Amino acid sequence: MIRDEIGLMVAQAAEAAQEAGDLPAVALPEPAAIERPQRAEHGDYATSLPLRLARAARANPIDIGEVLAKHLPASDKIERVEVVPPGFVNFHLSQSWLTSQVDAILTAGATFARIDIGRGQKQQVEFVSANPTGPLHAGNGRWAAVGGALVRVLRAAGYEVEAEYYFNDAGTQIEVFGRTLYARYQQLFGRDAPVPEDGYAGAYMIELAEQARDKLGDSMLRLEGEPAPEELTTFGVEHVMDWIRSDLGRLGVEYDTWYREQTVYESGNFDKVMAMLRERDLVVEREGAVWFATSQMDADKDEVLIRSSGLPTYLSTDIGYHYDKFVRRGFDRVIDIWGADHQGHVRPLKLAVEAMGLDPDRLHIIIGQLVTLKRGEETLKLSKRSGDVVTLREVIDEVGVDACLYFFLSRSADVPIDFDLELAKQQNAENPVYYVQYAHARIARILDNAGDLAQNVENADVGLLTHEAELSLIRKMLVLPELIETVARKLEPHHLPYYAQELATSFHDFYEKCRVLDEEQPQLSRARLKLAAAAKSVLATTLELMGMSAPDKM
Repeated sequence: MIRDEIGLMVAQAAEAAQEAGDLPAVALPEPAAIERPQRAEHGDYATSLPLRLARAARANPIDIGEVLAKHLPASDKIERVEVVPPGFVNFHLSQSWLTSQVDAILTAGATFARIDIGRGQKQQVEFVSANPTGPLHAGNGRWAAVGGALVRVLRAAGYEVEAEYYFNDAGTQIEVFGRTLYARYQQLFGRDAPVPEDGYAGAYMIELAEQARDKLGDSMLRLEGEPAPEELTTFGVEHVMDWIRSDLGRLGVEYDTWYREQTVYESGNFDKVMAMLRERDLVVEREGAVWFATSQMDADKDEVLIRSSGLPTYLSTDIGYHYDKFVRRGFDRVIDIWGADHQGHVRPLKLAVEAMGLDPDRLHIIIGQLVTLKRGEETLKLSKRSGDVVTLREVIDEVGVDACLYFFLSRSADVPIDFDLELAKQQNAENPVYYVQYAHARIARILDNAGDLAQNVENADVGLLTHEAELSLIRKMLVLPELIETVARKLEPHHLPYYAQELATSFHDFYEKCRVLDEEQPQLSRARLKLAAAAKSVLATTLELMGMSAPDKM
């Protein structure tokens, strides 16, 4: 990336200045920070290194900037360098280099956005992981969009990434689910079997019971008073998981691993982590329960691992699960995406990772906020079908996959989202999904309509691209590899939809100001067609990173 090349040039200039005695031998920041100025007149890139060195060097930042500029190695990629108050060095890219990037983008195609900051580091992203006790709701769709985009971006950044879904096939909630399903199943055969007070009231439980009756007949009926048969619970869990897989598949989300909670126990991981914590004197027993002595690790309180009933808590299971991730499967970093109700679980789990003798920073937990569905000014609370929450399937059916993904990604995960279903369906520029995809379709139409002007576009002279709108579009395209790095390092995929809008705006501006199809200027037209093709490629790559389609017609 040109940004990194400029950073290397700045570092070389600083070292050369010190060797020449023009700068004192003070420690140089690593790496030299290179940023994009907010105002175009300040150049394409800038460094604040003079300001950062001023105190240690006991020199005026402007003077330091002039020294750095003097020692910068020559580059045909840089048109000019200027030092401006209070101590920035601004870099203006050369027009010839900028226009040459159109060819570079087209040659690279989908690999244009690929970088290698990951260097094959093994990472895991675990997301959605809703319990198989009912259909996915709209909030689950947000984590599907965020997790799916993160997986794609991390792979584009050079990481080896596994996507994982962790589902609960054991424990209290599954037991309650089984009792609820059995009650509904018995009712279909005329029995007076009330749904448990803590049971699942959604209409989908009746649907599951009907499927069980149609598949199994009355073979699951037991004598009245006997507990729900495990086979019926398993039947229900498997069918709900089929729903979940289907809904996630519609969003284009694919998992490398579907990990069962029961595996934590069957593999012996649970027993191993309990033995490990006891060995380190981090387990205490009181009030009939077993506790993780996190107060010995500067936490405010201890955490229950095994309840007085003898049942393990979510925390203890999660510790065993993360032992499997880090120790048995050897992930260098684990990224978990959780809902807001799991906030209190973060600190204890990180302490458990530390108790394993691992760096807790290798575990990164994204805590997401809620999705509020709206229809204009109306806030939706009830589902037409399930009677409790709006299902993800209903949202997909109403607005489509692409709108779901875009709107779910449109805000930082730690910020609540208001998802306006009516806006998501609009076929105009007010809808950002339509606006971005229309840009891609518009380019496709331009290229299709080019006729004879499209001949020999690959040999078009990009040096003819001198209009500011043309150069601005090129500059915007060059942002994508840098954006991939930002998203991969900060784990913030919400930057993608913003960039897609900005790129679409740059193209629309170029199209309005520069006549692309002009038979009186065929060479210029061919150059502009090549630029349009490059913009189409970059926009398609951006949409693909979000999991969205890049339509040629709308």
